[in-house]
Amino acid sequence: MGALWIAHVTVTDEEAYGNYAKLAGPAIAKHGGSFLARGGRFVQLEGKERPRNVVAKFPSVEAAVDCYNSPEYQEALSHAKGASERELMVVETTE
Repeated sequence: MGALWIAHVTVTDEEAYGNYAKLAGPAIAKHGGSFLARGGRFVQLEGKERPRNVVAKFPSVEAAVDCYNSPEYQEALSHAKGASERELMVVETTE
């Protein structure tokens, strides 16, 4: 089963978050992830609105979690901490 990595983000420091974005993309790709949505237009229907929303597809929940825990992604994440407010989840797909 595949998995979706879904992030809802409010960026509070554009420069630091830019460093995160430069490193996160390659880390995600290294673990088999590909972006389906990355900061595009959205309509908030319920819950807390975050201006940046990202969806990446992974081959499995395990691959997505392994990516998150990888040294490459943790290095990227060190730039996002303090530069953003985020929620991140991994959801198994039905396909």
